[in-house]
Amino acid sequence: MKTLETERMTMTMFTRKDAEELYDYARNPNVGPHAGWEPHKSVAHSRQIIEELLIPTEAWAIRIKGEGKVVGIISLEPDRIRPDANSRELGYNLAEDHWGRGYMTEAAQEVLRFAFCELGLDQVGICTSEVNRRSQRVIEKCGFTYEGTIRRIYQTYDGSLRDSMIFSMLKEEWEALQRK
Repeated sequence: MKTLETERMTMTMFTRKDAEELYDYARNPNVGPHAGWEPHKSVAHSRQIIEELLIPTEAWAIRIKGEGKVVGIISLEPDRIRPDANSRELGYNLAEDHWGRGYMTEAAQEVLRFAFCELGLDQVGICTSEVNRRSQRVIEKCGFTYEGTIRRIYQTYDGSLRDSMIFSMLKEEWEALQRK
């Protein structure tokens, strides 16, 4: 996938060299557990995540212009709920010291543009837990439609099962938002 850019950010494909910067924020216990994943234990753990999860799904490393270091992840993964549709699932996380500044909404809007205009997707889905209020706010700002909640569908790193709130955006809905 290609590098994406917004007014304040650059998003590049992850490489193994990003492990230390990923670890710097992903070890924070306030970041991963809201999304159901364990805080990273070491730089080696972050490198393993990059190699096994982020590189294969072509996830973007989010960097703030002028800062240069990795402060988040955003990706378009295979849509687990709609495997037969021309759809991908949006996923993201952000370093805690960058929360509340609109970065993730800005990044998600650029990835949605890429998904619909360059990949030619018909829809993009996103799931979040009922406890992840910050993610829900990004989803709302981007204009996704709530479809419902599937109970006990997502197993977290500690083995517990969580409900998953399901949202989607159709290409024509995205196009209508762009005309506003």
